[in-house]
Amino acid sequence: MNATLDGDVVRARGDARQRFHDARGYGRADGPDVTLARVEAAHLLYRGDLEAVSGMGFRAFFRDSVASEAGFAARFLVYTDLRERGFYLAPARDGWPGAGGAAAEGADVLVFERGEKPGGPVAHRVRVVGEREELAAADLAGATLAVVDEESEVSYFACAAGGGFDGRTAYDLPSGLDADLLDDRVVCWSPPAALYESAFYGQPVSGRDDADVDALQLSLLEAADLAARGAVDLDPEAVVDRGRAVEGDRFDRRLAVYRRLRDRGVVPKTGYKFGADFRTYDAVESVADLPHSERLVRVVTPDHRFHPRELALDVRLAGGVRKEMVFALADGADVEYLTVGRLTP
Repeated sequence: MNATLDGDVVRARGDARQRFHDARGYGRADGPDVTLARVEAAHLLYRGDLEAVSGMGFRAFFRDSVASEAGFAARFLVYTDLRERGFYLAPARDGWPGAGGAAAEGADVLVFERGEKPGGPVAHRVRVVGEREELAAADLAGATLAVVDEESEVSYFACAAGGGFDGRTAYDLPSGLDADLLDDRVVCWSPPAALYESAFYGQPVSGRDDADVDALQLSLLEAADLAARGAVDLDPEAVVDRGRAVEGDRFDRRLAVYRRLRDRGVVPKTGYKFGADFRTYDAVESVADLPHSERLVRVVTPDHRFHPRELALDVRLAGGVRKEMVFALADGADVEYLTVGRLTP
């Protein structure tokens, strides 16, 4: 069967609607005919279901499409991969089944739930990117990313708004504890045992396995939080100023996230060993019976732009230690969360 290129779409007549649209979910029905997006027509040419488009075989049509549409090669690879996985697809463009403004939301391909034909429930709104592109953090919530690397391999990532935190750690804080601000940390003297054992603030100066905690080393974040809550006898602004002197504006962003997490019953601890800002615990009953942390949190600005390689590194590391990867977009006291995970469609 032959088809005709008409601007940025391909027209196929004869029994094309029955063969391609009705039976296999390609294109948009136009009366007895079918209109195909370039990526759909390229896939049909590649499979040999179409012989030519305006006299062009697959190679010539593919080259023409790459020259005509930015990012076409990557979209074709993703389209082909998802079709081979058994999904019905549609390009995210007006007039195609299920689009509904998806293109305006940054999607390139719609993936319908397994077994559903175009027009049915949408499982994924896929945004196709190359590994060298930049991605605005503020635009990722709700997106499914298909990242095409330099060797044409495709990796999928699900990006969801929110961090999924379920804070259930309960404790009562003391007030006015004796403490000293020393260099880039604080030492709290003669703290109640529960401050460490139940609330999981700090680390014992004498070692974490010592049953008698006579002094706690607190990070500047922990100390700033406790000072603001009146738990330690320190000027909160003096602690914050020391934090800014140590790490600049980044300290304020991390402190905003730390406080938000503590407010919702989540315990944040340093994520340094994992290359993150925090590892978090939803429920701590006792440090002696500490569960595994559930998430890694990295703090970024709302205008942060990710490289896909950066995302892949963070998500892969988090998955390797059985944790979820959460990015905290912090702007002053305002914090929004973005959870990113690997996806196998």
